[in-house]
Order: sequence, then structure tokens, then C-alpha cells
Amino acid sequence: MELDHLVPRSLGGPTIEGNLWLACSLCNDHKNNRFLIVDPETGINVRIFNPRRQEWAEHFVWSEGATRIDGTTATGRATVAALHMNRPSLVLARRLWVAAGWHPPQD
Repeated sequence: MELDHLVPRSLGGPTIEGNLWLACSLCNDHKNNRFLIVDPETGINVRIFNPRRQEWAEHFVWSEGATRIDGTTATGRATVAALHMNRPSLVLARRLWVAAGWHPPQD
């Protein structure tokens, strides 16, 4: 995990707690310096999901036995696509976590 700026520093985002979150390094690499991303369903630019201000369950659901994340809103769909949240290595890891009883999160 690494600290990421929700609004990138390169685009004027401040280094304050409200603009920082923990991200896996691969997801953060896919995010790059964007905070506006394209919803693959509508083609409209939307803000990337902000875990400090938005509720996960309002934008995402678990599917395929809790191994995949599906976006249920423009923000959710765009975030899943932009961060490659269902890349094969993550789906495999989630499958193992489910088998071990560690997943999905109970929040």
C-alpha cells in the first residue's frame, strides 16, 4: 500500500489528510495523475471514487462469489475500469481469500 493523492499534486491537490488515501501500488499506477475518468457505459467524465466522502456500497457490489467488483453507478463503473480492479491477479487473490473465510469484508 502507498499514500495517494485523491486530487493529484500535479493538478493542484494538497498534501493534507482529506486528500490522501491508501492505495495498492498497482491501482495507483493505473490511476496515474487523474481524478476525472470516463464511465465506460456512458462515455461521460466523472470523478474517481473518493473513499473519504463516498460510501463503497453506493457505487459497487461484489459479484461472482465476491471475486469481482462491479460498478453500479457511473463513478463505480469508471473507477473499476480505470484502476483495473478486476485484473486476473486480484480475482485469484479474492478467490483464495473467500476460501479462507477472509473475504468479502463485513462492513
